[in-house]
Amino acid sequence: MKAYVFPGQGAQFVGMGKDLYENSPLAKELFEKANEILGFRITDIMFNGTEEDLKQTKVTQPAIFLHSVILAKTMGDNFQPDMVAGHSLGEFSALTANGTLSFEDGLILVSQRALAMQEACEKEPSTMAAILGLDDQIVENICNEISEVVVAANYNSPGQIVISGSFAGIDKAIEKLNEAGAKRALKLNVGGAFHSPLMEPASKKLEEAINKTNFNKPACPVYQNVTAKPVTDIQEIKNNLISQLTAPVKWTQIMENMIADGATSYTEVGPGSVLQGLMKKVDRKFPTFGA
Repeated sequence: MKAYVFPGQGAQFVGMGKDLYENSPLAKELFEKANEILGFRITDIMFNGTEEDLKQTKVTQPAIFLHSVILAKTMGDNFQPDMVAGHSLGEFSALTANGTLSFEDGLILVSQRALAMQEACEKEPSTMAAILGLDDQIVENICNEISEVVVAANYNSPGQIVISGSFAGIDKAIEKLNEAGAKRALKLNVGGAFHSPLMEPASKKLEEAINKTNFNKPACPVYQNVTAKPVTDIQEIKNNLISQLTAPVKWTQIMENMIADGATSYTEVGPGSVLQGLMKKVDRKFPTFGA
């Protein structure tokens, strides 16, 4: 069984998608349609912008979504997933690639999500940090001991977890996690505390947008961040997407569940190869590919 996975924020790079645009008439058409929908030429920023331009949440999220979804569409009959999943933002790419969302609706939702998240970040400055070399339980316990907002946000692979919260909460957690023996505890260069309670205002806005959007029956199950389980029920997919902004990304559990459910290969569709690297940490022998 073929698993296809879609990366999230952080996978972007200047020049992303340019080869697709230049070599595929379908890709060019979809990129131009995206420029129209968004009301600005995102392709100019993706292909020739600065890293600083590309790093703005309102640009980054649609850019990664477009690179991933358009790449899947140009694969034609070679794209036949038995299961899909996406890391955070990548869940929207996965749901568009497997037919649950149309290209237009997927892009509009991602754009609205990005704007809502950027607004929440501006309202309450916050950040995230990567913690390496500690057991999940130790990280969770230390976060729970701190009175400021700080939570486990991304379970990326065994021994690699990202925490999310206020600046004060993150600083205290880094200090305590270093004392507990973390190999590394490193602040990330992100716009805010994604997948934490501080994203509640963005979650409310996203809920309104999701409830106005048409969802179709998916062509195959999507393993969702919130539960790490395969879902095909439309209402359940919507509920999990709404919860996703304030809940942790259970990526390690998704990879383990895909293998347990019979996945035989794992193809990353989109910029970079971060997800292939994470799978190698779960099962070194498992066959992984880039699209």
